[in-house]
Amino acid sequence: MLEVLSHPLITHKLTQMRKKETGTKDFRENLDEIAELMAYEVCRDLPTQPIDIESPMGPCTGYELSKEVVIVPILRAGIGLLDGIRRLVPTAKVGFIGLYRDEETLEPHEYFAKFPRDLDKSVVLVVDPMLATGGSAVAALDMIKQRGAKNIKLVCLVGVPEGVKAVQKAHPDVDIYLAAMDDGLNEIGYIVPGLGDAGDRIFGTK
Repeated sequence: MLEVLSHPLITHKLTQMRKKETGTKDFRENLDEIAELMAYEVCRDLPTQPIDIESPMGPCTGYELSKEVVIVPILRAGIGLLDGIRRLVPTAKVGFIGLYRDEETLEPHEYFAKFPRDLDKSVVLVVDPMLATGGSAVAALDMIKQRGAKNIKLVCLVGVPEGVKAVQKAHPDVDIYLAAMDDGLNEIGYIVPGLGDAGDRIFGTK
């Protein structure tokens, strides 16, 4: 499933991020706020279970989450989506996956991975601001599945058809959530109109 979230606040904040004159502080804050807005929709179908509780007026049956939520940012830019989602799901655990691309083969390779236990019993949200060629997302999903994850959602800010198709072909069971679907990729693999280098803009490294 692919869902492009349409919401006036998301569109407004994303527009501020697209502006080339937007500085690190405002870029990061808008990304953080969009992540929280997206999390509301992404978590709409989280499984729940009934629980008997006592309210101030007497007993009643409520509902609580029945599965752990694990957020996995793809390093480094994925960290920019982490806090916004955790504000909505403060009990979520966090894993990390770092990839680098071989300059000769262009194949992605894992250089860091750290995950909570029981990925197979959790809802796993893999987060990265950009879904461009889809190579890093496909590789990350491969590696996470190898560690037992079954219920996975890919959450990205901006994507393009090429990246979506690559993920859907390799992982048809993974739901994809985007804040925007952009036109495509330029000759050096950047999303157009996109955001530029999201990692550099989040951390002020360029």
